[in-house]
Amino acid sequence: MSLIVYGGAISPFVRKVRVFLAEKGLDYKLEQVSPFQPPEWFREISPLGRIPVLRDEAAGPDATLPDSSVICAYLERLKPEPALYPKDNLAYGRALWFEEYADSEFAANVGMGVFRPVVLAKMMGKEPDRAAAEKTLAEKLPKYFTYLDAAIGSKPFLAGGAFSVADISVATHFVNLAHAGYAPDAKTWPNLVRYLNEIHARPSFAAVIAEERGFVSKLGL
Repeated sequence: MSLIVYGGAISPFVRKVRVFLAEKGLDYKLEQVSPFQPPEWFREISPLGRIPVLRDEAAGPDATLPDSSVICAYLERLKPEPALYPKDNLAYGRALWFEEYADSEFAANVGMGVFRPVVLAKMMGKEPDRAAAEKTLAEKLPKYFTYLDAAIGSKPFLAGGAFSVADISVATHFVNLAHAGYAPDAKTWPNLVRYLNEIHARPSFAAVIAEERGFVSKLGL
């Protein structure tokens, strides 16, 4: 097996790459690497110390790529079909925008504001800080939910009329929200909730979510 993904399974960015690989029908090996206690050699392939990193052994002994967005773009070139980037120029641009939107501030607020004080706290043997998580959910996340609810409307996908990197990038962060025990309110953001239910039901997402829930449930969450 020539493709190796280094990273922790419950990372939204590792999940993003794993779902992308599954949609492409590409086999890979996941090697667990914690960004908090990475092995010494990891900095050589991830200068920023972040996960995931992809190694493509078929491309050469030094063929490694950090960053989920870079990895997905590489995999699209490696196996163009089924396409996970829209062919239309504008739709392609919109897919990249939603990827950036999800991976930047939205990811930071979900990760630092909800996932860290609840799930990571439990992983470190601490009591979850539900008050901090609920404050983030009430004060910081609604603007993202409202934007995404309007963007998706009644459509099945965010960009170009087909499932794409945009959908993977957005939906992966809601998995981490769910692991912490939270979700958007269906009455306030019905389009978003309907969309997420459909995206998370895809076999590529459903498989990794089920795998991760086994781990998260052992934490008592």
